Amino acid sequence: MFHKAVSYDLLWDSAAFEAVDESQQWILAAMQRHGHELVTMLWRILGNEQDVCDAYQTTFLRLAHHEDGLKPRWVKAYLFRAASNTAISMLRQRVIERRVLSSAAPTAEEMQDVQIDVNVKHLTENLRGCVAQLPEHLRNVIMLRDFGELSYAEVARIMGISVGTARVYRCKAVQLLATWMNKEDSQ
Repeated sequence: MFHKAVSYDLLWDSAAFEAVDESQQWILAAMQRHGHELVTMLWRILGNEQDVCDAYQTTFLRLAHHEDGLKPRWVKAYLFRAASNTAISMLRQRVIERRVLSSAAPTAEEMQDVQIDVNVKHLTENLRGCVAQLPEHLRNVIMLRDFGELSYAEVARIMGISVGTARVYRCKAVQLLATWMNKEDSQ
């Protein structure tokens, strides 16, 4: 997985921390505090290392440039929301690219490749595409709860809703996803 490929120890040596402008050290502290959880969520959403790296970098660049470098009141909430929005944008772009590329007819050799692997990848991409189409409040609960592995209490706090509402939103999202995935399977 991603966290095995990247050594966080290099990022957190004290010399590097001290070299950063004092007004921006809170960003490095946020990376250290929430980076692992953020990578886990991004990995579950995006499914490949390069996209996870890109989304992670984009998220912290957004944080660094948030309102001219001012620290947001809820750093963790900002990080997870920015990361999930970045990941959704990347998924949407992938869907567009896939549609353009799918217009070319596949060769006979390509059709003989391992069908199980293709089916699993297709199912995964369809699920990610369906998650990207959910209404924002439902999508955010799914991203934070299922992909980010946060508790309902944390999801509720980040989104500014009650725990019960977070549970209801997740239930509705799962029902919608099941309906959409069943429709795609029958087509």
